[in-house]
Amino acid sequence: MPAMISNAEFDSEVLGSELPVLADFYSDSCIPCKRMSPILSQLEAEYADKIKIVKINTNFEKELVEKYSILAAPTLILFKNGEEVSRIRGAAKKDDIITLIDQTI
Repeated sequence: MPAMISNAEFDSEVLGSELPVLADFYSDSCIPCKRMSPILSQLEAEYADKIKIVKINTNFEKELVEKYSILAAPTLILFKNGEEVSRIRGAAKKDDIITLIDQTI
């Protein structure tokens, strides 16, 4: 399961990561977020040496929500070398997330 991170860990875990990072901005009450969770767990296992996946709870990490203009959950942001390179708003299919990852790694 992807690690849950807070604002305090964001710089080191996401921006400072040597691997690309897929950040899942989610909410506990979001049904589409819950449906995507097993997909992200599968992708974490499939891409273990190529990408890191983290989860950020939008209910508690308001500073990150504001900084990255998260308007809806789920929002997936792909970071590479500390920079945002892609974003998917709303529920996404596994194939769409794979395409996003494969274009980045």
